[in-house]
Amino acid sequence: MLLRKARFTHFVGKRLVSNKAYDHAVAELNKEMEIIFGEAPPSNAMESTSSAQESQAVTAVLGGSQQCLSHVDAHGQASMVDISSKEDSNRVAVAVCRVLLGKKAFELVAANQLAKGDALSIAKIAGICGAKQTSSLIPLCHNIGLTHIRVDLTLNEKDYSVDIEGEAATTGKTGAEMEAMTAVTVAGLTVYDMCKAASKDINITDIHLKHKIGGKSGNWSRNS
Repeated sequence: MLLRKARFTHFVGKRLVSNKAYDHAVAELNKEMEIIFGEAPPSNAMESTSSAQESQAVTAVLGGSQQCLSHVDAHGQASMVDISSKEDSNRVAVAVCRVLLGKKAFELVAANQLAKGDALSIAKIAGICGAKQTSSLIPLCHNIGLTHIRVDLTLNEKDYSVDIEGEAATTGKTGAEMEAMTAVTVAGLTVYDMCKAASKDINITDIHLKHKIGGKSGNWSRNS
């Protein structure tokens, strides 16, 4: 546990000391600490121990198994996944979200009387554009070629909401969950933008993946 010069400044504060006196004081204090705590291990051993502890910490955070976060490397750093060895497959993902408008904004949307125009049509187009821009918005997403994008918006009078469903499809090595989720999120934000003059109390909620097919992980549905 060697006391470095930087740490020793904590003890000497703002007093001015010569380099020689400073080095001597550090050496003497180190000797006292070695008497109490024992000799410090070599610096390379300390570094190895630190690296091992960091690796164990990452493993513990990720669940202690080989099934870890794909966008985090062995050192816990962000990393874009190398998909070069993966096989192409047909992939489809469906995501949903809900926009709670409130009675006033809902009635304006339903009657198409918003000052900005047709909220549902504009949001549909925005969702399609958003899906195509996913890799630009999400840093570690791959830029994929989408073969199909669908965005549907449905008015739900029961709770004065807009239900949004988005579908993205591709044939390739990865995709298309993020594209589907980006589609519904951007569509929901567009509904908010179209309606904010009528009400600020609008809530975009329940954004989630509904189901997917294809890829290494196979088919998946939320309630299956």
